[in-house]
Amino acid sequence: MNYLMGAFKPPCNITITFSDGKTRKQVSVKKENGKTAMVPVFQSLETISGEVSIDPVQGKKVEHTGVKIELLGQIELYFDRGNFYDFTSLVRELDVPGDIYEKKTYPFEFSSVEMPYESYNGTNVRLRYILRVTISRNYVSNITEHRDFCVRNYSPVPTMNNSIKMEVGIEDCLHIEFEYSKSKYHLKDVIIGKIYFLLVRIKIKNMELEIRRRESTGSGPNTYVETETLAKFELMDGAPVRGESIPIRLFLSPYELTPTYRNINNKFSVKYYLNLVLVDEEDRRYFKQQEISMYRLLETPASS
Repeated sequence: MNYLMGAFKPPCNITITFSDGKTRKQVSVKKENGKTAMVPVFQSLETISGEVSIDPVQGKKVEHTGVKIELLGQIELYFDRGNFYDFTSLVRELDVPGDIYEKKTYPFEFSSVEMPYESYNGTNVRLRYILRVTISRNYVSNITEHRDFCVRNYSPVPTMNNSIKMEVGIEDCLHIEFEYSKSKYHLKDVIIGKIYFLLVRIKIKNMELEIRRRESTGSGPNTYVETETLAKFELMDGAPVRGESIPIRLFLSPYELTPTYRNINNKFSVKYYLNLVLVDEEDRRYFKQQEISMYRLLETPASS
């Protein structure tokens, strides 16, 4: 029985290492089995290099028709799980057909790789980058191994960043004016604004500000929209009076945010909204939603 089980084990171990894997920044990502792993972070147009080691199990040789490594950027929609859409696909041939009797190491390099989209792990979609090594074989299944890595792309401070000003209300009952200092925020930013009550004829119990993420996947009749409330921040507890002004100061750094993604490879979008919610004494809810744009700002080392 043990012999049979051993017959299905691959005849070698494959290890993929990055050249600067020990010094490069690492982040935690969730894997398919629900566990997390630390992976290195790259950005678009960086060179990705390293080594592939193939180590035959003692007493075995690896007969193959070629060894290759691929750099893949893939999108997986969870309603179509198992089918990956490749938007980046680069290949390097590592070895010609032959036999491997002892540990063999192959260097690889992908120069200035264009990786336009960030890694993303959402509710209904996943965008990932992997290195995949394939040992091709005749008559038996190929041997594969893959290694994940993360891509994060940074944006400069926008030259135009207009404030958001809006008036909302219910005729003859409630009229408020709210203002946010800008419409584009980086992931560690602070939302600063104020709410001004012009008319209050209903009894407000409390008011809060929510950050919502809306993920849209698919297209046409197969579009799936998932809205998630990431943060709730109480602005006021108790009834306001006419002429009262309530300040807003909400720090974004504690929350798991991503940049805004618009129509990524015609597969998905991720948008963010500020949702102002007022609740009256009869628990009726009044809200106004406003889209904001999120971006990843390159962090500079703090000056000493």
